[in-house]
Amino acid sequence: MSPRWNKGRSLVVPFAVIAAIAVLVLSTAVGLSQLATRSPVQEGATVAALNGAGAGTDGNASGGSASTCVQASVPLGAAGNFRVLAGTTVTNTGATVVKGNLGVSPGSAVTGFPPGKVTGTQYIADTAAANAQIALAKAYANAMGRTNCPTSVAGNIGGKTLSPGLYVSTSSLAISSGDLTLTAKGHSNAVFIFKIATKFTTSSGRSVILAGGALASNIYWVVGSSATLGTTSVVYGTILAHKSISMATGSTLHGRALAHIGAVTLAGNVVTHTTAGAPAAVSTPTLAVSLTRVYS
Repeated sequence: MSPRWNKGRSLVVPFAVIAAIAVLVLSTAVGLSQLATRSPVQEGATVAALNGAGAGTDGNASGGSASTCVQASVPLGAAGNFRVLAGTTVTNTGATVVKGNLGVSPGSAVTGFPPGKVTGTQYIADTAAANAQIALAKAYANAMGRTNCPTSVAGNIGGKTLSPGLYVSTSSLAISSGDLTLTAKGHSNAVFIFKIATKFTTSSGRSVILAGGALASNIYWVVGSSATLGTTSVVYGTILAHKSISMATGSTLHGRALAHIGAVTLAGNVVTHTTAGAPAAVSTPTLAVSLTRVYS
């Protein structure tokens, strides 16, 4: 062979090796990306399932695959237009701020605004509030009717870290001995539903902490009787209470306080919606290739 041909061949081999390495790294990155989209509840669940695809009108997914353990959002309907909604009265003391609409129906009593402030509109015993109560009743029934892949919880769940899913308490439920962390594991569409047969309470200073991309809009506290948030406690999610909701001084709710037949009692609180928690970053390997062409 001629010296010219040998020099050309010596250049082809390194480039072929580099190309093979690049293909291998790309395949690995794609595989990791696909793995990152799996459900935090079951490995077989898909992003479509996290968005509620395949779920029936009752919110329970159909079929028997792993993805059926993923919960669909609770349809709030007209009730979703309110930050605070009560059946009888809304009472307030102190500098409460409700960042959104406030309503009451069929009752007509709203007191303590001012000094409290409502950034939206107050709907008092009118059609909008009545329609919201009808929607709330439907949403409550929908959530309480969930039976798919339940996890039993009882007593105090403070200090725990929970993944998305359906959690069922046949009595009361409390966040008392520590903060509760809810992690979506990188899936911002992941839904948490807590079915509580009787009371839901948080102790003073306790918080719900969001992690892994969990969002307040995907968290539901469905309470068979009444909910009480302790002094300076912080809760994320929508509270759907059959009876009443009471927020002690300085407590904050990032979500909605929706009470069906009873009152909502406020005391220097903030009721708002904050998107909290960022999707967990998924790292993919990078390849730095340095090409050195050596001519002999």
